[in-house]
Amino acid sequence: MHRRELLRVLSAVSVLPVLPPEVSLLLRQAQPPAAYALRSLTPHQNAIVIAMVDLIIPATDTPGAEAARVNEFIDVILTDWATADERERFLAGLDDVDIQADTLFGKGFLDGSIQQQTAILKALDDSVDWLDGPPADAPDPSLGRPFNELRGEFFRSFKLMTIHGYYTSEIGQTQELKREIIPGAFHGCAPAVAEKKA
Repeated sequence: MHRRELLRVLSAVSVLPVLPPEVSLLLRQAQPPAAYALRSLTPHQNAIVIAMVDLIIPATDTPGAEAARVNEFIDVILTDWATADERERFLAGLDDVDIQADTLFGKGFLDGSIQQQTAILKALDDSVDWLDGPPADAPDPSLGRPFNELRGEFFRSFKLMTIHGYYTSEIGQTQELKREIIPGAFHGCAPAVAEKKA
């Protein structure tokens, strides 16, 4: 499967466990290295992404999306996997989050309270048709698609990247899902130990 095809698969599914193993493997390979430097997100956009992913998957008794570096995962996807048009639409959708916050609350997204930020994410989530997904023959945005549809398309991509980025990260795999990345030793023909009877 090619990376471009994977982006289309991600936009069509909403639950990680149903992904084929090769898709999960590709997503794990998209995890950023330790000293990753952002290439597509500006520092302000990155701060918005961090705030948004942390509202979607907050830290509880396990680390949240910020600790799993989901913002960097999103940057990798935008830089290495997305087409220039997909990247441009995504970044325009991200910038629109600030515009929505300013329109509704008179301040940028990062300056809003947690309740205000959550209200914006809820409105974005409500604009997504999670059951049907994006239309297979979606027209070009320049042809006049309704703006709410574009917001829904952005947030669908954002939320799915957040979920997939988190659950394919080391934190998501080991601490949230409790999976061993490298399974323990296999002791095949070990002699059985006789049980003691009381």
